[in-house]
Amino acid sequence: MEEPRIGVYVCWCGTNISKMVDVEAVTNEVKALPNVTIAKNYKYMCSDPGQDLIIKDIKLHNLNRVVVAACSPRIHELTFRTACEKAGINPYLFEMANVREQDSWVHTDRTEATNKAIDLVVAAIRRVRYHEPLQKRFVNVNPATLIIGGGISGLTAALEIANAGKQVYLVEKSDQLGGQVKKFDLTFPHLSSAQQMIRPIVQRVDNHPNISVFLETEIGEVTGYIGNFKTVVSVNGEDPVELEFGNIIAAVGLKPFNPEVISEYNYKEFPDVITSFEFEEKLLAGRILTVYGKEPRNVAIIHCVGSRNKKYHEYCSRVCCMAALKYVHQVRAALPSANIFEIYADMRAYGKGHEEFYALTTHRQIMFLMYDQQKKLPVINQADRSDNCNMIIEMDELLSGQSIEVPVDMVILMVNMEAQENVKQVVRAIGVSLCGNQFFIEKHPKLDPVATTTGGVYIIGTCQGPKDIPDSVAQARAAAARILGAIAQGSVPIEVTTASVNELLCCGCQTCIGVCPYKAISYDENNKVSIVNEILCKGCGTCGSACPAGAIISKHFTDLQILSEIEGVMSMS
Repeated sequence: MEEPRIGVYVCWCGTNISKMVDVEAVTNEVKALPNVTIAKNYKYMCSDPGQDLIIKDIKLHNLNRVVVAACSPRIHELTFRTACEKAGINPYLFEMANVREQDSWVHTDRTEATNKAIDLVVAAIRRVRYHEPLQKRFVNVNPATLIIGGGISGLTAALEIANAGKQVYLVEKSDQLGGQVKKFDLTFPHLSSAQQMIRPIVQRVDNHPNISVFLETEIGEVTGYIGNFKTVVSVNGEDPVELEFGNIIAAVGLKPFNPEVISEYNYKEFPDVITSFEFEEKLLAGRILTVYGKEPRNVAIIHCVGSRNKKYHEYCSRVCCMAALKYVHQVRAALPSANIFEIYADMRAYGKGHEEFYALTTHRQIMFLMYDQQKKLPVINQADRSDNCNMIIEMDELLSGQSIEVPVDMVILMVNMEAQENVKQVVRAIGVSLCGNQFFIEKHPKLDPVATTTGGVYIIGTCQGPKDIPDSVAQARAAAARILGAIAQGSVPIEVTTASVNELLCCGCQTCIGVCPYKAISYDENNKVSIVNEILCKGCGTCGSACPAGAIISKHFTDLQILSEIEGVMSMS
């Protein structure tokens, strides 16, 4: 191996790093270390001038290794690897030290933070000496796409891809397309018809020559890898159909929370206590009537049913407040003389035009009543005959500080949106993960919100988390654009920092097969050893840490590299 010639670059990150870390001191400390040919600092290493500085130094000083001390590798590791590649050295002969998130942002003592930064940079220098060049690999992309879920986001993605002349397989578990939007009467904040919006989209999908729709169908096992996936679907007991496709979009959406578990609301016991989705059915039918066939004189709308409560779901469902305000306009239009009560915990008017919609709604002759979500929920009781109403809501009203009774004939529960029943089946099939709220986990919440850690698998719409129609449509088009870009290229790069098995050391215990989250390892019965499919492997290292024989090596994370890094951290202490 050639003698390492390392260039070290310490980023100021404006004041994000330099305010707490003495970057000049760090630079001066490491420039005298063995194999360090040059050490510099710059205000923004990720900027074009910062990258040009690295490229010029590589060529001028014949560098063959580069270390950058800056922010998280998740943000700019690819940026600096690309710069190294432009200068003619292998991108994996680069190492990044995180002196922002792991140092300057979490310390208050500048001297201690500077010393820690030196330790982290020394560790990176020690490690990069043992880096080995890795070569990029590519796989061809099947131009067909599988979309799971026929709601607004799935339909939008399907049309985007199909209109580009590519085949789409659209799988929907119910007997019709349209998802939750098809159940709505109007949309907020403009009170435009949801039906007039969704019906033409469904028709275009049904009639599109490049879209094959599979209704009442659920996905079983999906095999393969990015660019080359396979699955088998069966519709209504007919002969199974094998599908081959290069990318997957999960758009399975969310479902309404069942409020029966909240005893205070007596849902199902009182027939005129209904969910927001049941109220939408009345709106679509054209009449707002109680179970007795009468127009309600008093209508209450209770927010956050199953949301933002530790007993049920702690997250906000995001669309409920605006939907509740939408109902005010619809009730007022249908029942001009009705009394309307908005019983809320907090009013969240997030989104374009939503705050204005909230302000407009306050002029519709309604009463806003606030309750404490954590201390005491409103309680719905049967009214006495003398009360001149069907039910009474007892609540502690926060704004007035009084316990009050609200007369109602109909109660609309703004129910939480939660994960589908089959969500675990779907994630197992396509190889992605769920967060604690059972939402699909994206590759990066800010920089890559529609991709997942499984190559070729994208998540869009509410299955990633509650959101409204515009955000769902935007995600659908973003994922479609990513997929069409990969199809246009014809091939996509795959992970190169994968695991490999030393067959001389492998004892055939198959421990690695059981722990691999990507199903990338199989057992060779003839040779009695485990084999890694390096196309499926994501280089997570789980198998390497579990192997009792030490037979598995994770490329770019070898024992020598990791131990050298640890020694580097300890060497300056």
